[in-house]
Amino acid sequence: MELVLGLKYIAVALLIGFGAIGTAIGFGNMGGKFLEACARQPELAPSLQVKMFILAGLIDAVAMIGVGIAMVLLFVL
Repeated sequence: MELVLGLKYIAVALLIGFGAIGTAIGFGNMGGKFLEACARQPELAPSLQVKMFILAGLIDAVAMIGVGIAMVLLFVL
């Protein structure tokens, strides 16, 4: 029983950790491409900014879903 509990804690830690790493990589790539696009065509910056914020919410949702699944694994199962 203690082995199962320990493995559950490891699974939760990996789930949250990999979700955070993926989100950080996604935000970094998106921010870099946004700055490149704004440097090339400054007149499109407001339109691109709106799209960037929408995508930021979607990228961040992945991490939040991972945290939710981790909490279910930790406290329910």
